[in-house]
Amino acid sequence: MKEDADIGSIVLSTQGRDKGMYFVVVAADADHVYLVDGGMRKFASPKKKNRKHISDSRTRLDAIAEKIIQGKKVFDSEIKSALRQFVQNQQEKQDV
Repeated sequence: MKEDADIGSIVLSTQGRDKGMYFVVVAADADHVYLVDGGMRKFASPKKKNRKHISDSRTRLDAIAEKIIQGKKVFDSEIKSALRQFVQNQQEKQDV
């Protein structure tokens, strides 16, 4: 896992029942990150996950990160939409 997974980063879960799913980091501390996907995991109740159990995609959602840092309201629908778009782009890259 890259230790630079920061607020707004898209990460892939590599362990646990959510293995293979993408999430957005909404908070972080030394050993854990707090993840949301806008669907199963809402912004109001993020999943606490060990940093060792995620892989950073090296993609950051700057608009969402900016809202989180400034304390503005972040809607689950915008997180879900951004993740859906990211996954579609990943699949298109693999198909080419």
